[in-house]
Amino acid sequence: MKKVHIKKPDIKGTFHKIKNLKKEDIKAHWKESKARRQRILEERRNSRFAKKMQPVYRFMNRFSLVFHFLLACILNFFIEGISRHSLIQAWLYMIETPKVFLFNAYLIFATLMIVYLVRRRVFARILISVFWLILGITNGYMLMKRVTPFNAQDLKVLSDAISLTGNYFGKMELIMLIVGIIAVVIWVISMWRRGGQYTGKMHRVVAFCGLIVSLMGYVVLTDVAIDKRVISNYFGNIAFAYEDYGFPYCFTASVFNTGISEPAGYSKETMEAINKDGALNVSETSLSDEDKPNILFVQLESYFDPTEVEWLQFSEDPIPNLRKLYSEYSSGYFKVPSVGAGTANTEFEVLTGMSMRFFGPGEYPYKTYAKTKVIESAASSLEKLGYGAEALHNNTGNFYSRAQVYNHMGFDHYTSKEFMNVLQTTPKGWATDDILVPHILESMDTTKQQDFVMTISVQGHGDYPTEKVLDDPEIIVSGVEDEGKRNAWEYYVNEVHEMDKFAGQLIEALEKRGEPTVVVFYGDHLPTMGLEAKDMKSKYLYNTNYVIWDNIGLEKKDGNYAAYQIMAEVFDRLDIHTGTFFNYHQQRKDTKNYLADLELLQYDVLYGNQYVYENTGKPITEGHMVMGVKDTSISDIVEQLDGTYSLYGENFTKYSKIYINDEKQTSSFLNNTRIDLKEAELQDGDVVYVAQVGSSNTIFRTSKKYEYKDGALKELPTDPNDPETGRNAFVGKDAGEQ
Repeated sequence: MKKVHIKKPDIKGTFHKIKNLKKEDIKAHWKESKARRQRILEERRNSRFAKKMQPVYRFMNRFSLVFHFLLACILNFFIEGISRHSLIQAWLYMIETPKVFLFNAYLIFATLMIVYLVRRRVFARILISVFWLILGITNGYMLMKRVTPFNAQDLKVLSDAISLTGNYFGKMELIMLIVGIIAVVIWVISMWRRGGQYTGKMHRVVAFCGLIVSLMGYVVLTDVAIDKRVISNYFGNIAFAYEDYGFPYCFTASVFNTGISEPAGYSKETMEAINKDGALNVSETSLSDEDKPNILFVQLESYFDPTEVEWLQFSEDPIPNLRKLYSEYSSGYFKVPSVGAGTANTEFEVLTGMSMRFFGPGEYPYKTYAKTKVIESAASSLEKLGYGAEALHNNTGNFYSRAQVYNHMGFDHYTSKEFMNVLQTTPKGWATDDILVPHILESMDTTKQQDFVMTISVQGHGDYPTEKVLDDPEIIVSGVEDEGKRNAWEYYVNEVHEMDKFAGQLIEALEKRGEPTVVVFYGDHLPTMGLEAKDMKSKYLYNTNYVIWDNIGLEKKDGNYAAYQIMAEVFDRLDIHTGTFFNYHQQRKDTKNYLADLELLQYDVLYGNQYVYENTGKPITEGHMVMGVKDTSISDIVEQLDGTYSLYGENFTKYSKIYINDEKQTSSFLNNTRIDLKEAELQDGDVVYVAQVGSSNTIFRTSKKYEYKDGALKELPTDPNDPETGRNAFVGKDAGEQ
């Protein structure tokens, strides 16, 4: 057998050559490399294979537009196959809705027109193809882990997504993802060198005009397709829309079609007629300060009454507490703007009184308008009548940019997961809702007057495991033959059962508190269980359930309401008339042009000239929110025998981080009164404080500052010019987009 001899690398000689390199040597090396590359290209062009392929190349160049459209169809097919997790489903989509398929293929084809602007056409085709395939793979992978497909707004909260990777991805999956990205990058770079160049005459002006015409053609074709109902520009359920209208169109729509377009007939005169001499600007109530009730809205994640499913049976009623409330207090169906996902959009409608139907397809105003601009809400409206405004959520503060949004809506405080010591989680890692009860009461204690409290729960969040994860479930589910689906339903129903317990605990705590109070419980959307309208008793997928509990003797008055109407309805029953949109619903519901004028009003307030505010001024001009309602503090520091430090204080959570001289330290949270420092070395004069830190190192709130001296900490005077000292300011930095 022939031995293979491996030459030992001359490391010393290599370093010697590098050390003695001259500028001329480098130039000569690059010149030689370029010449060698040219020789290789010439050899390839003049090779026997290349000469045989010349007629093929000429044919393909002559009919390149046809081949580009064929490539676009192939790419679209594989994108849909990846998104639907089935090539068979992609095939059915293609043959059952050919117009939609070809419409999406045309969009990919239009982007391939960029190829004619460059000589490296092979590389350009590869780059554009890889771009579309990466988008499709991202969408397919996201749909494996969550119910919402990939859209442009996800790119705006990339830091949030990274912070939640533990909820969706395993370590091996992350490793494979990184390896895959690196492999694709290396391959694309190699094709830059190996792809060759077009040798014919370039017609860049013609190519550029062709690109513009293709893109304009897509715009025209989109309008025609919408008019002919081939596609739609309203996504009631973004996941269903992606399935019906295709990924390329839906993703592109999420990029470019945002906000509200100017409605026909918009003018100052039209808005004056809608406002009826300032009727929408009033802020009044007949209630005395003593009679004003606390108003609590509790949004339950993925909640609805499971008995609404026609074929589902249970070993016992999964919602006994809420069922009792349904029978004794006002209740009914609650129409939401989405199915299976879209928590923030239901929340947006409830808080603002605005309808999502007028925004871009699949848009989340929390990620667009409300994230950067102040916006009128129930919080700002009730504050005019002397209410405090509090918000709570047992998930991270930056999720859906809520820290920014709530500040822009006029809330006084926002208590997020970073301010809670969550001890119990669901099998899928979401915080259980019982943690919210004490924090709701603490929020109500921050003010002497009545409070408006908005609570967003998370326990019912999907996805719902098809494997059996509950060893001894309280509720046994039947009526589902498929074992995986039965496991998913059993998991979901038992989480709903726990949410029902939370509702009972909250009502019990409020009854003990004894203050006049109104509480609205409602679900934000149906769970992702593949439900169809025929499965539901209401025969409608956009219905969840609501109930209005009170201890002030309100008349039981059942009815069905849209999410954007519920706040106005509750206010009206309390004889509260405040907020532009809530006043509008109270005055105009069920009247002629109700929805058309609502669209005009939303456009005027958000994107128009704000004629409706002309005589009274904007109802909110800036935020003033503080994160959390309790201060963290450090009372003592103890140096351990191994040289590490233990800090003792109050109100610590696992999101409490120690800063020394404004630098975050490596620390270990032990409990709500102790944090250990493992690597820090304190010197006399060092300044120490605690901060509640969210994703992307967003500092939400800081304690007072302390000076370390002689082994002890001394509290420093508060500097009124330092916005990050103490508890008197919202200090989150562009939450969710860092």
